[in-house]
Amino acid sequence: MEHGLAELLHELEEFGTSHDAATDDRSRKMLNITHDTGAFLALLIKATKARNLLEIGTSNGYSTLWLADAVGKSGSVTTVEQAPHKREMAERNFQRSGLSPRIHQIEDEAGSFLSTCDTGAYDFIFLDSDRGQYADWWPSLQRILADGHLLVVDNAVSHAHQMEDFNRLVAASDGYLSSLSPIGKGELVILKEGA
Repeated sequence: MEHGLAELLHELEEFGTSHDAATDDRSRKMLNITHDTGAFLALLIKATKARNLLEIGTSNGYSTLWLADAVGKSGSVTTVEQAPHKREMAERNFQRSGLSPRIHQIEDEAGSFLSTCDTGAYDFIFLDSDRGQYADWWPSLQRILADGHLLVVDNAVSHAHQMEDFNRLVAASDGYLSSLSPIGKGELVILKEGA
């Protein structure tokens, strides 16, 4: 990772922590992933040589920058966010990072966007959004994730109770292998096994 990007990520970590501590309005919080989660995602992306990434839940773009750096110059990240103020912050951070050519921002409701994606369109999906919707999104997520690739879900330990329905669906789905990693706020790593 280049020094300038590492400095920007450190700045965003400090901003996220202080900003979130100063507001009780959940819709205004950044709710960023932890630094070690960013490193874990980068490791998974590089190890699997993923090139077409999807992120559901951009916030201010902190996690997106980890993904965009990891995917390299030949890859791309599509990131979906509804909140206009967060999309604007993210866009500024993408410009500052120099990684914006690899990042495609989508303004949409995630479920609506997922329904429009091609089968097998993505070889890595990072889910960090409205946990109450994950179970409804599962059929679309299954369809658009390429065989032999990973879906990673944040907050799988910190908000485990909100993911119970989703976890049951994953466990009941043939052809998927999952493991819960205690990194950060808990990362559920789901492999769509190849045919």
